Amino acid sequence: MTDAPPGDPRWPGYAVPAGVYVAAPPRRTRPLRVLLWWLAGIVVVALALAGVSSAMSTPAARYVCPPDCGSPPVGEPVSDNPRFEAPDGSFSVSYPAPGTAYRVRLGDDGVTAEFLGGDGGTLQLLGRPANGREPQEIAKELVAATFPDTRTAYEIPNAMVGYHPGYGEVADCWPQGSNASYLRMRVIVMVAVKHDLALIAAAVGPFRRFGPDFGPGKPSGANMQLALDMGRYVNSFRWRGDPPR
Repeated sequence: MTDAPPGDPRWPGYAVPAGVYVAAPPRRTRPLRVLLWWLAGIVVVALALAGVSSAMSTPAARYVCPPDCGSPPVGEPVSDNPRFEAPDGSFSVSYPAPGTAYRVRLGDDGVTAEFLGGDGGTLQLLGRPANGREPQEIAKELVAATFPDTRTAYEIPNAMVGYHPGYGEVADCWPQGSNASYLRMRVIVMVAVKHDLALIAAAVGPFRRFGPDFGPGKPSGANMQLALDMGRYVNSFRWRGDPPR
């Protein structure tokens, strides 16, 4: 080896004895390993961020209605209808006020209101012991006892009585009139059970198909004029201890 003078572009050289030499291959990182390390790092960071986000945020409450259908506003509501209360205080319900198109009879188990306008019909708002029976069983028994030759049209989805989940059914019957002709009648029964007390809203009246020229103006299978006024009384039921609504 010789020393190069300053400014000389040549580099120092080294001389080794002649022979066969073995050099270790340089270490190289495989591309697949690099990719795997990158993916592992991304997964770790993503999991850490997800954990932090989950710890800092509150999940949104999920509701299924029914039974989580909420409740009416708390407070004494304004009502323009009188209220029937059972002699033992087990339930109460609003009923048509005097001077309306109803003839009302009050009994120990509830209210019977005969609709005198339009197509006519009868509305019953009753409370009876459930004796361990389910709402569907009570509704079927009531329909069979009153109109034994009915044919079920459909079950009312998510039926509620007094804001309590229950069972509802719409049926048809064809009682024979004095002139030997048959008139199609529609029957609506809704039942809910609480504290082993069944509260029942039932209506019967002539069948009239709802459409653009008659009915609530939106799709409905009720097809009975009395059904247009029935809803305000169905959820006015209260069991003993229920809040005002």
